[in-house]
Amino acid sequence: MTYKKNYNTVVSYLPFSLRNAVTNVKKLPEIMEIHLIAGKPLMLHTKSDTIFITENYTISDTYSKSNIIVTKGEIDEVFTNICEYSVYSKQNELVNGFITLSGGNRAGICGTAVNRNDLIHNIRDISSVNIRIANEIIGCGNILLKNIKFNKGILICGAPCSGKTTILRDIARQLSYSSKVSLIDSRMELAAVNKGAASFDIGLCDVFNGYTKRDGFEHAVRCMSPEIIVCDELGAEDALYVENAEKSGVKVIASAHCRNKHELMSKPSLKVLLKSGCFDAVVFLKDRKNIGQVSEIISGEKLNV
Repeated sequence: MTYKKNYNTVVSYLPFSLRNAVTNVKKLPEIMEIHLIAGKPLMLHTKSDTIFITENYTISDTYSKSNIIVTKGEIDEVFTNICEYSVYSKQNELVNGFITLSGGNRAGICGTAVNRNDLIHNIRDISSVNIRIANEIIGCGNILLKNIKFNKGILICGAPCSGKTTILRDIARQLSYSSKVSLIDSRMELAAVNKGAASFDIGLCDVFNGYTKRDGFEHAVRCMSPEIIVCDELGAEDALYVENAEKSGVKVIASAHCRNKHELMSKPSLKVLLKSGCFDAVVFLKDRKNIGQVSEIISGEKLNV
């Protein structure tokens, strides 16, 4: 799915007033996120800057009184549109703080948490929405597949918006033509399945859409006999599933939020995985200005875990 199509999809969720503002600006740069906070200016985040739109539909790089202000009513309308007029149907996603939209776009949600037994049961009084526009860069995984001969797995690390999901998607696509690949798409961003069909080109992957890591890994290993499992954003509780897959002879390619080696080694669960030898290499990506571009590749034995 092209950027333009994804951008138009995201804009369609906005109320008419904000949609009109965004579409009337001439020569608008490529936008990564549309950020709405009740009572604050409409913000558009690019690879390098945050820009605002004035009441005259011009671009401004400063926060001023002439900027278009987002109202609470507009936030409520965006939220209703994102939930497709059924907040209840999106509740499982909502408690995780985001809702996956058509085309793999994602809306982060901020509001007041409703807790039950120390767990978030719901979010009410929505105060801000941050919509991230999904990206597809065919071939961005070439450098990794060319420079890494992996017998085990790969861990791809980077800051938010550095392209971890984008590069994982391309690697999965390419590997699926020569190996059996299962894609554990817990956040429904890698494949962006809509009515059973992927919105992105993920080759011949078997897609476990919306599965938790626990269920996805278990079902994949037990039912689909993959050679490789690809998943996004490993959490503290996911180390066991990766280790079990590796013990079953399955290579795991995954991502994690870490900008550098120091941040990586400060996360106990990831340190355990590295020490266990599940990953042959750790890849660090550049920043949001260079989406999907590799900064450094470190072999597992050189991490000194």
